[in-house]
Amino acid sequence: MTADARARPFRALGIRNFRQFAAGQVVSAAGTWMMVVAQDWLVLELTGNSAKALGTVTALQFTPMLLLTLHGGRLADRYDKRVLLLAANILSGLLALLLAASVLTGTAGPGQVYGFAFCLGLVNAVEVPTRMAFVGELVPVELLPNASALSAAYFSVARVVGPAAAGLLLTVLGTGWVMVVNAFSYLATVVALRRIRPDELYRTAREAGRARVIDGLRYVHGRPDLLIPFAMIAVIGLFGLNFQLTLPLLARTVFHTDASAFGLLTTVFAAGSLTAAFLTTARTSRPSARLVTVSALAFGGLEAAVGWAPSYPAALVLLFLTGGASVYFAQAVNHRIQLGSDPLYRGRVLALYTLVLQGSTPLGALAVGYLAETRGARSAFVVGGLASLGTGLAVLCLRAGRSGPGEPGDLPVDRVAQRPGPRSVP
Repeated sequence: MTADARARPFRALGIRNFRQFAAGQVVSAAGTWMMVVAQDWLVLELTGNSAKALGTVTALQFTPMLLLTLHGGRLADRYDKRVLLLAANILSGLLALLLAASVLTGTAGPGQVYGFAFCLGLVNAVEVPTRMAFVGELVPVELLPNASALSAAYFSVARVVGPAAAGLLLTVLGTGWVMVVNAFSYLATVVALRRIRPDELYRTAREAGRARVIDGLRYVHGRPDLLIPFAMIAVIGLFGLNFQLTLPLLARTVFHTDASAFGLLTTVFAAGSLTAAFLTTARTSRPSARLVTVSALAFGGLEAAVGWAPSYPAALVLLFLTGGASVYFAQAVNHRIQLGSDPLYRGRVLALYTLVLQGSTPLGALAVGYLAETRGARSAFVVGGLASLGTGLAVLCLRAGRSGPGEPGDLPVDRVAQRPGPRSVP
């Protein structure tokens, strides 16, 4: 990649199909983040600020990811990703509309919220790995790091706009109407997917025979350079990446804020995420193992510092930095895994990444929810940060015991596509 390419952070948007997809995702993701704020606020209102109830909702939403994401990745490798995404977004919109109706009619209780969270998790088990793998069909391989970074950027934009709008609409219109807006936001993705030109997609030949989950697992097992970042994201995702749960608790139980101030906390965190996402658009190659480890250490230290923030303004500053560090780390892991994977297995590899990152959330949400309930919201940040620091230090020690600069099985990006995967067995 030339220096001129590095100077153009939006170069993937020059591809029409990616531009269409990104536009739809910005609108839909903003609606989703509005829904996150509204749902969490509703649960706290219905349960008297119960951290356990909030942890239960989060766990129910992500439990299907734990159970079914690998099968979602298998579907992504076997079937048309565009068709799968169309179906998933339509279903998600209908689910959001049903919950909004129950809120507006005054019949919503914790049971309805729990049911919605679980059903949405079922849809996301297919949608998330399919969406991540679909980016690889929208752009040529040399633009994949940039497209992936821009995807993180527009999700961060949505994370800034969504909570800020939700805080305002919650105050003016109420929870139900925020959920209605989210339901209709899915139409943006549906329209964008319909406008994508299939003949301009960068598709590879599908694997001969049935795409099996076990083959994807064998492929990853044979790649130590993939296993270590998977292990890191597993531990850090379990203890450190629970901000959907910890941010509302920090707002309500530590700083005793209203909905607007809670929205500001979430917005500042997202602004940091957006800054980091734009920084990673300059990436043109697979990140090194050392970069992944150092970014984990930085994230852990900043998250622990949030738990010791003496005031609301200090928390805002630290959350901005923590949001940036979390995205930089997650993007480094994502790019190391995605750019090191054979396209034939990319759907299943990214499904495993999704499973490890988001599927660990049910256990993490319950554990962190219990910790916050018994020890306070600050302890959740401190423990999450220390666990992330410990993970980074453990990997540093592991790498220090090796003679070479890389990891066993580490391959250049230009050789990944030629590397044979495990043979399919009838």
